[in-house]
Amino acid sequence: MSKPTIVAVADLGNHVGEAVTIRGWVQTVRNQGKIGFIILRDLSGSAQAVVLKAEETAFAALEGLTHESAVALTGEVVKAEQAPGGIEVKAKEIEVLSLAEPELPIQVYEKGETEAELNKRLDWRWLDLRKPEKQLIFKVWTVMDRAFHAHLTDEGFMQVYSPKLTSTPSEGGAEVFEVAYFDRKAYLTQSPQFYKQMAIASGFEKVFEVGPVFRAEPSFTTRHATEFTGYDLEMAYVTSHHDVMDTQEKLLVAMLAAVEKEHGDEIEKTYGQKAIVPKTPFPRVSMAEAKKLLAKAKIPIHGEGDLNPEEERALSAMIEKEHGHQWVFVTDYPVAVRPFYHMRHADNPKLTKSYDLLYKGLEVTTGAQREHRHDVLVEQAKEKGMDVEQLQFYLNFFRYGCPPHGGLGMGPNRLLMRLLDLPSLREAMFIYRGPHRLTP
Repeated sequence: MSKPTIVAVADLGNHVGEAVTIRGWVQTVRNQGKIGFIILRDLSGSAQAVVLKAEETAFAALEGLTHESAVALTGEVVKAEQAPGGIEVKAKEIEVLSLAEPELPIQVYEKGETEAELNKRLDWRWLDLRKPEKQLIFKVWTVMDRAFHAHLTDEGFMQVYSPKLTSTPSEGGAEVFEVAYFDRKAYLTQSPQFYKQMAIASGFEKVFEVGPVFRAEPSFTTRHATEFTGYDLEMAYVTSHHDVMDTQEKLLVAMLAAVEKEHGDEIEKTYGQKAIVPKTPFPRVSMAEAKKLLAKAKIPIHGEGDLNPEEERALSAMIEKEHGHQWVFVTDYPVAVRPFYHMRHADNPKLTKSYDLLYKGLEVTTGAQREHRHDVLVEQAKEKGMDVEQLQFYLNFFRYGCPPHGGLGMGPNRLLMRLLDLPSLREAMFIYRGPHRLTP
């Protein structure tokens, strides 16, 4: 006799009348004396199994079976109008692969119970992630990742993998983690920025990277983390930062179209959000224009060179109301708030050819045209009070010819946070790292 087919729960409808094995977590278990019921959940969904007392071995397995135990259940797939989805499995055999302790530290699937507070759920993250709505976050991220890679490779970009240990802080600031590196100090990179530009100087022309980013910021907001994933790209022969924005628009349309196609219905059902594929071009306003709009709307202004979270939310709301668009580029940031390697406008050297992209009121991208002229870079680094000697390895990239170029760094965690309307960035990360959290 052949072994039963191992199937996913979502595929049971294609196997009515057949003997199958399904594997997953015990979501609920009920023993009613002569008959028992199990709701079994795997990554694809949940299904009911009925266990008759006549099936002595299987029925005996119900004794002591706990919620969230891992089991393999074998039986015949039958139609059953009273069962969820109209399908159930008449169990012949239940193999307990791993018995869960009876008292769960957090609720996983209990109707009527409220969810534990976030810090406790992060303590028990692997249990929290068993919830289908949490797993959907990472299904969506997987689709975004695939579309990100596919679109950029179709556009002629090459993937690079830059080192995360470096001898010099990549942004020139103090928000870096120092690590002992044999007989000297090293730093965890804040960004692959220097190495993306090295790739341009190497003649790669278009490069992208997906990798970890480290920020030693003692921040406890819902939008910050000390380690997160970054989407980065760099491209040669740009004429301004608007070329980079044009590229990002097409990229985001491709990513969100893939998400909407594969998970749009599930996102709306689970999170009440529509995965809207944005129209191009996205609205673009300069920082100076943004401040004027905010002042006209009587929004409190906090400095002239940057936007705080309140201003970002207000500006995005204004753009959406006026243009029906959830995205807005804010361009032309002052030199004082941008890194030394951002190119400056020739007709106004107090402004950089840079931008931030806001999505539903949250900054998700920083991009710019870079300064590619060695002598200008040196002078701009000096203006920022940086040690040019320490930057020599980076400055060397531009000594032997380097084309004009620009690029961006984008945060997929923030994209997910806004796309699904999650209350915190910590929900949009597999494992969160913050000033007070290094476990699990």
